Amino acid sequence: MNKEELKNVIPHRNSMLLIDEATKTGDNTCVGKKYITGDEWFLDGHFPGNPVVPGVILCEMLAQASSVIIAEKSAVSTPYFTGIEKAKFKNKVLPGQTLDISCELTRSIKDTFFFIKAKGSVDGKLCVQAEFSFALIERV
Repeated sequence: MNKEELKNVIPHRNSMLLIDEATKTGDNTCVGKKYITGDEWFLDGHFPGNPVVPGVILCEMLAQASSVIIAEKSAVSTPYFTGIEKAKFKNKVLPGQTLDISCELTRSIKDTFFFIKAKGSVDGKLCVQAEFSFALIERV
């Protein structure tokens, strides 16, 4: 999925649509990418002269890619973040790099609550990992 196709799965729009592409690779897995150009709004103040993608933004990127796994189930619902656990930041993500994201659904409850492990790496080097939970909330 490119950015336009992702807009059919998650409600985020510019400037909060933070992944460039994502692909479901199996029933319970997906991969995604974010190309860090250096022009992103979150790099302006983090840190001046030494831009680094903030950890909270990395978690949001992983979560947005994770939503692709439950896309079919969220056709009439919106996936809402309900939790982040075991977030770890191993290496910096810098302008000019590509964050490669991989996600795996670990369990679900009644097709309403979903638990996903995700990680992001640059050139094969782990940068971030976390476990997320989501709830599907019907759109009104």
